[in-house]
Amino acid sequence: MIAAFFGLILSQLLWTGQASKTIPYSEFLQDLRGGRVAEVVLSDTSIQGKYTAPDAEGHRSFATTRVEPGLAAELDRYHVRFSASPGGGWLATLLSWVVPIVFWVGIWWFMLRGAARQGAGGLLAIGKSRVKLYVESDTGVTFDDVAGVDEAKAELREVVAFLRDPVSYGRLGAHMPKGVLLVGPPGTGKTLLAKAVAGEAGVPFFSISGAEFVEMFVGVGAARVRDLFEQAHNHAPCIIFIDELDALGSARGLSVLGGHDEKEQTLDQLLAEMDGFDTRSGVVILAATNRPEILDPALLRAGRFDRHVLVDRPDRTGRAQILKVHLRTAKIASDVDPDKVAGLTPGFTGADLANLVNEAALHATRRDAEAVAMEDFTAGVERIVAGLEQHGRLMNPKERLTIARHEMGHALVALSLPGADPVHKVSIIPHGIGSLGYTMQRPTEDRFILSRGELADRMAVLLGGRAAELVCGGDLSTGAADDLAKATDTARAMVLRYGMSDKIGHVVYDDQSRPYLDRLNEPNVAQTREHSEATAALIDKEVRSILQAAFEKATHVLEERRGTLEAGAQLLVDRETLDEDELRQLLARTGLAGTQSTAAA
Repeated sequence: MIAAFFGLILSQLLWTGQASKTIPYSEFLQDLRGGRVAEVVLSDTSIQGKYTAPDAEGHRSFATTRVEPGLAAELDRYHVRFSASPGGGWLATLLSWVVPIVFWVGIWWFMLRGAARQGAGGLLAIGKSRVKLYVESDTGVTFDDVAGVDEAKAELREVVAFLRDPVSYGRLGAHMPKGVLLVGPPGTGKTLLAKAVAGEAGVPFFSISGAEFVEMFVGVGAARVRDLFEQAHNHAPCIIFIDELDALGSARGLSVLGGHDEKEQTLDQLLAEMDGFDTRSGVVILAATNRPEILDPALLRAGRFDRHVLVDRPDRTGRAQILKVHLRTAKIASDVDPDKVAGLTPGFTGADLANLVNEAALHATRRDAEAVAMEDFTAGVERIVAGLEQHGRLMNPKERLTIARHEMGHALVALSLPGADPVHKVSIIPHGIGSLGYTMQRPTEDRFILSRGELADRMAVLLGGRAAELVCGGDLSTGAADDLAKATDTARAMVLRYGMSDKIGHVVYDDQSRPYLDRLNEPNVAQTREHSEATAALIDKEVRSILQAAFEKATHVLEERRGTLEAGAQLLVDRETLDEDELRQLLARTGLAGTQSTAAA
């Protein structure tokens, strides 16, 4: 096209040069007076005409640039040869429009080409899936590198066996599920487990996030899904891993844009692709999510993601196994026991434990130690749970004594009640943003259900700090705001969800749909109003009654141990931190060595 354009310009120039000649305006006037001009065509800036007979050079036509008539007459009177300089002409006008457009289009094309080479896409790659492909040696992960999820690994060993030998595996007519959905809280190792499956099977591993399919332009996500499955078929047997499936597969019909938006088209294409391939081809789809309750039901039906594998938070044994994996790369001291560290970390995920090992190593490095000791792991747990110590925060003696009484109130109530976890450490050193002190408890075992009495004891421990302020100082402070919020959540859950109120009865009033992965220790109850005002008033009354009973229980415990409370608060002011041994010695000196938590400690 460009060559044809310049050819047209060249032919026009050649034709113009052969057909006519350009003359000065004064020569045109002379020819006009001499009768040698037959006809002319006038424009604003030029004159084109024909001679009555060819000139000496054989030209039959001419062209000249017009000059202002008055000036031309004046110059002609003095017999001056003159001419006008022509403007840019049509060629210059054309180039003034074409050249800038070509220039900017060239720059735009160059930038898109550069972005495409760097993996950022481009017009030619907008429908390509930005999938990461790992060959067998690139994953570097096997089942030996994944600990604490033995049940999930046992489920996925079938996938490994199928990928290694799909023909023999299906000799009895069995076929592998098309999709395996890994469900679990964040940080439990779902992505690591998927890579371990690929590493064990020795097959290519395609990894992509669900959010990478969804774009602003309608149809782009669907094109990327088609491209992904085309690549997978070319590399079969292989594994497709879609992380954060909820970003792509949330239930349809919830969008304000109706049924034709980009996300729904992408989901429809994924469903069609999953229906369109045979598992005997050697392609297995793994996906991970921590929000299975919002997934579209069409994704979870038989023939798609019909096998669900729970990857939950590890128990104490699982945490010890995970710690052993992460401790391989750390230089640890002889006093480090993975089982003891696991006892300090209830509720920690695999990612949390990896972070704990790193924090402990950093703490040991800061104190110039030769190896990571048990005290470094304790400091690491405090750093993760309570936050960074704020030694520079200044408090007056009255505030320090109030905080010491508050924290010692928590500790004494926990040490005195059978349904509370043993106390591991008490501190009045400010941590994090708003914490002025903390009482760290260490569960002796993982719990999955709690009785009404145990919940009541936990609320009493939460309110023990507020009760200590009232018993010792006769007044209340603002330091118990977080304790009150947690205790209120627990009491409301007992009434609304667990049916633990005698006056309300065995009725559930918490009808709000709850996340699938909510834990027992995280009530997070939102009160609904699908009941009468009288019932709502009764619910509020029962919540207050439960909280008042817990507060009175904590107050009763501390009034009986007021001497120990005052002595422990003063000791805490002097030392700032008390551990298990120091708390045991305090109880022994004050005659309380026979309590539940002393024996448990």
